[in-house]
Amino acid sequence: MKATLIDGQKVAESIHKDIKAKVASMKVKPGLAVVIVGNNAASKIYVKKKEKACKEAGFHSVLIELSEDISETKLLKQIDALNQDNKIHGILVQLPLPKHIDERLVIDAIHPNKDVDGFTPLNMGNLMIGDNRIVPSTPRGIIKLIESTGVEISGKHAVVVGRSNIVGKPVSVLLQQHGATVTMCHSRSLPLEYFTRQADILVAAVGKPKFIKGSMIKKGAVVIDVGINKVGDSIVGDVDFDSASEVASFITPVPGGVGPMTIACLLENTIQAAEILFAAQPLRT
Repeated sequence: MKATLIDGQKVAESIHKDIKAKVASMKVKPGLAVVIVGNNAASKIYVKKKEKACKEAGFHSVLIELSEDISETKLLKQIDALNQDNKIHGILVQLPLPKHIDERLVIDAIHPNKDVDGFTPLNMGNLMIGDNRIVPSTPRGIIKLIESTGVEISGKHAVVVGRSNIVGKPVSVLLQQHGATVTMCHSRSLPLEYFTRQADILVAAVGKPKFIKGSMIKKGAVVIDVGINKVGDSIVGDVDFDSASEVASFITPVPGGVGPMTIACLLENTIQAAEILFAAQPLRT
């Protein structure tokens, strides 16, 4: 029997509906600024989707497009200006940045209360100790997708393939917070299939097209594919969907799985950032 598809678009639409209703009742309109540097085609498409979602939800949305050759100093000044802007509650710098710019330096320049990506050291540190004020959007979305299946996370063995600061590390922490036993795999985890075949929940975030085959998956596992890889004219995930769907109980498609949830959770984080900023006064009528 083939795996049941986890429809990220459907779950995200439900979240967007709740967000729109929440924003309509708030005294302060949540403001999100997205900064994109250069002409990365994939980044531009993704940013446009974020901007569209913001406007549909009733956010104050600002898109700042900067040239590829902007200096690091000028970019940092732009971040500082957004930190000082009271209409902006969330700042997102689209990655990757040009090679001459230090990504870590730019992320660190964002005020932690406006860090809706959850990537600053303070927010990542808070996540580690269970103070989940602002949780990275993609990992947050992954947990919601697993929960949407009705499968209990607590007590399960979760295997995360990929240890990036953006997905792998934070999602492993969230899975532990939900009671899972977590194994993190990387390039030195050999043979990889030894670990992945033990997973009740498998999260693939390795950045290699169709890397995880059906033969590497435990029968009945929940498979979350975070990968977005361009192969010819197609977009494929890190999981070989055809073979994996013959083994898994639930599986996310690419596209239409994790991607829509990342945007939905980004908007939730922006509302949360607005609430943190105005914690001393009620936001809703």
